[in-house]
Amino acid sequence: MNLVYKSDPTPGEFKWIVTKGQSGLKHLSFGRMIFGATGKTMQLQTGSDEMVVDILGGKVSVSIKSPAGEVRFDKVGERDNAFSGLPTMVYVPRNSSFTVTADTDNADIVVAAAPSKKDSKPQLVGTDGVMVKTVGGGNWQRSVNTSIHDNVDADMLLIGETLNPPGNWSSAPPHKHDVSKGQEKLMEEVYFFVFDPPQGFGMQRIYSGEDSPGQLDIGIPLEDGTTVAIPFGYHPVVAGPGYRMLYVWVLAGETREFGTWSDDPKHAWVKSTV
Repeated sequence: MNLVYKSDPTPGEFKWIVTKGQSGLKHLSFGRMIFGATGKTMQLQTGSDEMVVDILGGKVSVSIKSPAGEVRFDKVGERDNAFSGLPTMVYVPRNSSFTVTADTDNADIVVAAAPSKKDSKPQLVGTDGVMVKTVGGGNWQRSVNTSIHDNVDADMLLIGETLNPPGNWSSAPPHKHDVSKGQEKLMEEVYFFVFDPPQGFGMQRIYSGEDSPGQLDIGIPLEDGTTVAIPFGYHPVVAGPGYRMLYVWVLAGETREFGTWSDDPKHAWVKSTV
């Protein structure tokens, strides 16, 4: 099963990197556009999906026509790149059309999508709406910045960014969310990675648990722009020495509760060291 997608986006062209039906994903699709110049535009129809635009860098304006009416969010985005501040995201409900226009030359966005049965309203989630949390300790401490959670009336999508210091681990201790059992709920996930400096690298391991719906144990080399689909299994990740690593994470499944996972019992003991 191929889980890794290495995109080399053409400036000014939106591209879906992975879509539902690929890599065992039943719900999630994920794409990116680097605009390349001020004034460039991207147009999408959501259809039966809900979508979220995450502004990685620069400023954009987002015009939305939805069943709830028309709205425009002008010149949104508060960072030059993914490492220079907290994210700004825009939620777009199903049965909508929307246009994203670059207001700066460095505008760079990713788009996540999942099926929806709700007629919600478009919503801007600025930096003041981000739920910021420091997680872990020692060489597995990182910052988890969650933008799309219960602050948005979405149907399936949960979205945030995790920022790893150089050499640090994330998704640690290893956790999974691939069965409905106790507090664990079935949710698939996509990770999209960027590095600072951009020639940076990391590694991810995805391996199944005893009750996972499939068998898997692979190591994945990570570079700037790597997208990884995670249909099941534990999925720890580490940044290379000297390189900060940020990944956008997108969850969709049978719940919208963050934290409905199970830690690998062999490694859960590290929590007692914090």
